[in-house]
Amino acid sequence: MDRKKLKATVTKEVEARQEELIKLSLRIHQNPELGFQEAKASRWLTSYLKRNGFKVEKGICQLATAFRGEYGTGKPRIALLAEYDALPKLGHACGHNIIAAIAVGAAVASRGAIDQLGGTVLVIGTPAEELHGGKVIMVKRGAFDDVDAAMMVHPSVLDIASIRALACIGLEVEFWGKAAHAAAHPEGGINALEAMLQAFNGINSLRQHIRDRARIHGIITHGGEAANIVPAYTAGSFLVRSEDEAYLDELKEKVLNCFKAASLASGARLEYKWSEVYYAPLRINLALAELFTKNMEALGRKVAPPMNQAFGSTDMGNVSVVVPSIHPMVAIAPVEVLAHSPEFCSAAASETGHRGLIDGAKALAMTVVDLIAEPEAMNRVREEFLAQG
Repeated sequence: MDRKKLKATVTKEVEARQEELIKLSLRIHQNPELGFQEAKASRWLTSYLKRNGFKVEKGICQLATAFRGEYGTGKPRIALLAEYDALPKLGHACGHNIIAAIAVGAAVASRGAIDQLGGTVLVIGTPAEELHGGKVIMVKRGAFDDVDAAMMVHPSVLDIASIRALACIGLEVEFWGKAAHAAAHPEGGINALEAMLQAFNGINSLRQHIRDRARIHGIITHGGEAANIVPAYTAGSFLVRSEDEAYLDELKEKVLNCFKAASLASGARLEYKWSEVYYAPLRINLALAELFTKNMEALGRKVAPPMNQAFGSTDMGNVSVVVPSIHPMVAIAPVEVLAHSPEFCSAAASETGHRGLIDGAKALAMTVVDLIAEPEAMNRVREEFLAQG
């Protein structure tokens, strides 16, 4: 079968479904749900897949809002990943509504190619990317054990073949002091808030002496009860990021020492817990990224090569450790618009956002065609992944 003709077929299928894909994206956008609470989005996405002939399994990996939609039989098994969680108070300011619509749109469009050539296309619904690392859990529970390649497309301000992402781990911190009247008997208190502030100052000083692409940031989640009471309890939530796992371990120790020093100086007792969810750095499969890039450029977009600068962190990194993966970006807003902002949230429901959705779905479906129509392409992807160790 002529690959060029198959690609034309899948792109026409996306175009034919453009209106319903945009409607699905907007529906998710207008009903933002936080991680592991995406009941509506999960139901709408699985219903769409069922209506289009996919075998759907809900609640996979013991996660209520995770799912797997499957069409076809045999190898290769190509997974298209959907994210659909929103950010607290900002809604879909990362455009996950578009990611979800791209995944199901590309999968449904790929059916004709699957019918002719064999293989399997999967849509794996992955909840809670933003705060809880749903894919981390799903990797551990075997969701990707039988997958030959995994792809997703994320909205951005640039068209990029694939991002780089930092390793990341969370740290929850508490200081326990002693309450006292802040005016009458301050000498009798132990100020837990001062301990937290000292720790922040220590981290600020530490930032001068860490690698350029490492990151430390956090917030105070509890700062005291009243201005006239010496705070007896404070809590904070922090993230520590690094390009590689070895330096992350080194950085974790340095960060923790800032809190230990604050505890020693203030007399407040420190309690801490590192997150059980660890975001791995993203491994880019260049062979897979090259296929996707050619398909995006065939649609008239100029695609930048994989980023050298890291783009935050993503649980797609954990997927990339166990299966060849890419995490390309499709532009939906001007370069001055920041991700995780109200402006980006608006872009995710704009005409430019809709164009990104349709182009992303087309390019993803075309890449599925490459992988099932040309065994040598799949072999190159697999060999590169194995060489990465």
